[in-house]
Amino acid sequence: MPVTFDYDGHDATGLAALVASGTVTPDELLDEALARVEALNPSLNAVVLVQEDRAREAIRSGLPRGTFRGVPFLLKDLGAEAADFPSHSGSRLWRNQTWPADSAIVARLKAAGLVILGRTTAPEGGIGPATEAVVYGGPTRNPWDLGRTPGGSSGGAGAAVAAGIVPAAHGSDGGGSVRIPASNCGLFGLKPTRARLPDGPYAGEGWGGMAIDGYLTRSVRDTAALLDATEGADLGAPYWAPPLCKGYMAAIARPPARLRIGVCETTFTGRPVDPDCAEAVRDAARLLESLGHHVEPFRPDADHEGMIRAWVDIVACGTALWIRSAPKGRDPEGLVEPVSRGAMAHASSLSGEGYLAAIGRIHAYGRRMAAEFERIDVLLSPVMAEPPAEIGRFAHQSEDYLAYRLGEEGVWPYSPFCTAFNASGQPAASLPLHWTAGGLPVGVQLAARFGEDETLIALCREVEMARPWFHKRPPR
Repeated sequence: MPVTFDYDGHDATGLAALVASGTVTPDELLDEALARVEALNPSLNAVVLVQEDRAREAIRSGLPRGTFRGVPFLLKDLGAEAADFPSHSGSRLWRNQTWPADSAIVARLKAAGLVILGRTTAPEGGIGPATEAVVYGGPTRNPWDLGRTPGGSSGGAGAAVAAGIVPAAHGSDGGGSVRIPASNCGLFGLKPTRARLPDGPYAGEGWGGMAIDGYLTRSVRDTAALLDATEGADLGAPYWAPPLCKGYMAAIARPPARLRIGVCETTFTGRPVDPDCAEAVRDAARLLESLGHHVEPFRPDADHEGMIRAWVDIVACGTALWIRSAPKGRDPEGLVEPVSRGAMAHASSLSGEGYLAAIGRIHAYGRRMAAEFERIDVLLSPVMAEPPAEIGRFAHQSEDYLAYRLGEEGVWPYSPFCTAFNASGQPAASLPLHWTAGGLPVGVQLAARFGEDETLIALCREVEMARPWFHKRPPR
């Protein structure tokens, strides 16, 4: 007898409710997700390392009665170390790496009842805004336009959720890697406050504390519930985020107080952005004003150029360490892509003092941004300076790491907004409120003060209720 439930008509929370009511079984949801992998993934190249046997075994063994019991789910192929799910980390150098035990975040995701079935693609080492790693045999494509990138580094997650393969997926964000795919794929993505989610036991921090896990979802409530299920420091964590007041789900139960919202429709250094990106911000500002918030022009006064140069140095050092930590017997020279080799070379030009100076510049930037946010509660800006880039534009084909990151046609001019809040540690979210005339998604970013995740997600939920986006789907 055919299954008669509306997979596309429910977010992850809704599918979990169907399981709880007996309307559908976890096996039936897994069947649907796997069928969609088979049908859609050949054109997207977003889902890899599928482990149906592990997913079936988890169901047979009895799923925990968590918030998302029975809902199919995908892990990013970078971080999220899991005993049952080998990883390539986006690189031939790390192909089929295994782990002796689950990382803290994976253990918490499993405890929520999610049925993990595989991984999603990521650029090598997570250092690009597009997902075109050689290890996967080709680029990952955006379901809204197969000639465009879904973004990076959580590009596979963005493509898989946007295409409807799963209702939500794991990602991570060290310079926009949740928010960029959310913007490019018409999804919701929130980067929490620094150290809100666990990194251990395989890492103490990522990229000097700038990288953190997150989720790509269709609804604010899914992100809220996923964050509630996984937030909090793990054993021995070097840093703790300020404690939440009541939690993310409690925060979205009611709108926030009326807020002072600064609006920046240029880059933070004052350069113009694509007209669609600027119009997305203006339209969002009008919406927020109609909801009773105080809206005013605002451009944060901080050393943004100094911040990105420090970020580039720290990421280069992190990439070099990641390469040198690869399994024994694997030659990086023949297995890593050109940009990664360039990052390694740049790292070798930096002294220990230089690395610590970069960390100091990031910390100074965070303090300056905190001072700027004394004047506002939330900052509204674009997520990106342009709509989704064409496939190939940010492929890792050049060893000139600095040009790739900072050149006129590089990553920084294309994505000049997200990194600010990795550096400052503030929570920031991408909301899918605008589409170009050609049908490409363009997100807007809302960022709040350090630790004020609940204010941010409550505002995001209020915007979602006023301007629903769940029904917007890419063409099949």
